[in-house]
Amino acid sequence: MINRLKNSGLLYIMMLLTACSGVRNMDENLPSRYVNPFIGASTSVGAAEVYHGLGKTFPGAATPFGMVQISPNTITGGDNSPGYSYEHKTIEGFAVTQMSGTGWYGDLGNFLIMPTTGKLNIIAGKEDGSISGYRSNYDKDTEVARAGYYSVNLTDYGIKVETTAAPHSGMLRFTFPENKSSRIQIDLARRVGGTSERQYIRKVDDYTIQGWMLCTPDGGGWGNGDGKAKYTVYFYARFSKPLKDFGFWTADIPDSWTRKREEVVSIDYLNRVKEAAIVTGENELEGKHLGFYNNFETHKDEEVTMQVGVSFVDMDGAERNYKAEIADKTFDEISRNAAAMWDKDLQRIKVKGGTEDQKTIFYTALYHTMIDPRAYSDVDGRYVGGDYKIHQTTNFTKRTIFSGWDVFRSQFPLQTIINPTLVNDQLNSLITLAEESGNEYFERWEFLNAYSGCMIGNPAISVLADAYVKGIRGYDINKAYQYAINTSTKFGNDALGYSPAPHSISNTLEYAYTDWCIAQIAKGLGKEDDALRFHIKGQAYKNIFDQEKGWFRPKNADGTWEPWPENARTKEWYGSIESNPYQQGWFVPQDVQGMIELMGGIDKVLADLTEFFEKTPDHFLWNDYYNHANEPVHHVPFLFNQLKAPWLTQKWSRLICEKAYKNSVEGIVGNEDVGQMSAWYVLASTGLHPVTPGSTRYEITSPIFDEIEFQIDDKFFSGKNFIVKTHNNSSENVYIQKALLNGKPYDKCYLDFQNIVSGGKLELFMGNEPNKEWGLSND
Repeated sequence: MINRLKNSGLLYIMMLLTACSGVRNMDENLPSRYVNPFIGASTSVGAAEVYHGLGKTFPGAATPFGMVQISPNTITGGDNSPGYSYEHKTIEGFAVTQMSGTGWYGDLGNFLIMPTTGKLNIIAGKEDGSISGYRSNYDKDTEVARAGYYSVNLTDYGIKVETTAAPHSGMLRFTFPENKSSRIQIDLARRVGGTSERQYIRKVDDYTIQGWMLCTPDGGGWGNGDGKAKYTVYFYARFSKPLKDFGFWTADIPDSWTRKREEVVSIDYLNRVKEAAIVTGENELEGKHLGFYNNFETHKDEEVTMQVGVSFVDMDGAERNYKAEIADKTFDEISRNAAAMWDKDLQRIKVKGGTEDQKTIFYTALYHTMIDPRAYSDVDGRYVGGDYKIHQTTNFTKRTIFSGWDVFRSQFPLQTIINPTLVNDQLNSLITLAEESGNEYFERWEFLNAYSGCMIGNPAISVLADAYVKGIRGYDINKAYQYAINTSTKFGNDALGYSPAPHSISNTLEYAYTDWCIAQIAKGLGKEDDALRFHIKGQAYKNIFDQEKGWFRPKNADGTWEPWPENARTKEWYGSIESNPYQQGWFVPQDVQGMIELMGGIDKVLADLTEFFEKTPDHFLWNDYYNHANEPVHHVPFLFNQLKAPWLTQKWSRLICEKAYKNSVEGIVGNEDVGQMSAWYVLASTGLHPVTPGSTRYEITSPIFDEIEFQIDDKFFSGKNFIVKTHNNSSENVYIQKALLNGKPYDKCYLDFQNIVSGGKLELFMGNEPNKEWGLSND
């Protein structure tokens, strides 16, 4: 239904109101009504014009930072981390866990539930029809997604499916046709990008099953196994229909077979599963490829429900999560509760003005920043630690999925303003992982305890320093500081003063920045010797700047330069990761003035940076210049503020908001990256964005909205709210003419974090021509 995404925002809202009638009050003041989970819900490589694909978000039901996401899945193999891509024509089931916006090869997508009728099929089959199965075509015009709710009609079976969620549990409601052979079936082996290694299931009583699914690198998943993910999903599921005619299937998969990404969707593998034995008359079963079904008769439009509690700790935990959150609740009650959770969290930022589409893009972006880092501990605070033993939290929520290389740039600087508790949770989660695993250093891309080593740099140090200098300190800072030093020692520029091939530029620059971050913490702790040592290490970027070429150049371990190819600055992967030297070379956030001097002075750098943007294609998809589709350049539009040309920050940030984000499936030009792409939009569209996490400076730019109100957490800071108010703002009037801070003239193009969290009002007076005199004060 809400697939007409290129239509006006007003039509979108009207359609959503129609679909939601009788479910909840769609108060026009509630921000959740603007959430469109279809934005970014595609993995299409063709539409993205690059190997990374588009947003890779999922449209299914979730709660803010919740453990459970009940979402449709259209594909198992390939680089399709959310398990769903909008252009697919069939659905193979509804999983209870999903990843959001990740590149690499995805994971989760566990406990795949599918309602069917007629003959029992035990494989999903192929969308192209090359092998048949239980997957179903679906009617796009009936597909509805909103915050905490999803529904669709499966046309092959005539079944309407609705899903909703609670933090550790969820519920599905199926509206069946009249049929003597209706059923709900569950693929316990299924996993995005692979399979679980072993499964166990047992009947608890006439309405309930419980069990587990063990996932290891041998079954693919995260990074097709290279991400080293090892976890067990435990479930407790209750049906509204009694378990009278139920059974299992168990496939005999040879030990010699590889069970990863492409193998598990191959014809040979599917045919093997198709021959699985059907087991009846038993109440429990364990195996390496199991499924479960419950047959029943239905009358026309009969509603059948299924409730599921999930845990990563044990089966008792799944049952406790279920009982604490959804036992004895109706589907509509759970759906209303989910929407209320979203409205509470989305109101951390309130906006006025802008078009309907802009508000939809904004609140959907804010929604996407609240998927991860998700809860990993149960309702009682238990979690599985880095030693794979059970631990107990008392003062924080254990969280997982830390896409560090992405989210240190915008996602966590946003959360320091609107959700400092979450920042404390994440740091405690990283600290306990480092301790319990015995590694005693921070992981850069954590996934369910896995030290996956994905991407580069030491981003956890950035998140730590940013929190520390802003006064967010609900963790053991001494332990965290030691782990930060250990991390820098293990991954850094120490041996040579720079990092050699293969990613010499990217690694050297990123390690130099996070060493500077350590210096900021050391200053606060009174460790002057450390502060000086890490400040000097933060200058390592100078060691790979080739004065002859006038740019950063990869250096070999023996101190020689790598050959300089034709078009070196725009050659992707030349000394850089997922970028080129032109893009990566701007990453000296810790010493922008030093970078300017190194590059030849302000006039030369301003001209170069201006050309960098002017050569960027208007669609802002993957390109050799300002490549907003990937993270290395996300701070670059705000560098103009430090080049004494703040009007260019205003110009380009507004244009990026306009061109790189849309109210459509293709509305995110690159992978969502676990909240980073959306967090950039949230901050930029409100007129504030940092260049340097670990500093308290936020750059001022041109807001989209007439008024933005940040709710300040009074448990951490003195302010109640901070308001950004624009005057004479429009799509043409993008340039700041003058500013007032708390009623007094303000001529700086930046704010300090304390200005924000102490509460107050920033007023910006806008016009259609740059005021090249405003914002130049550094007093």
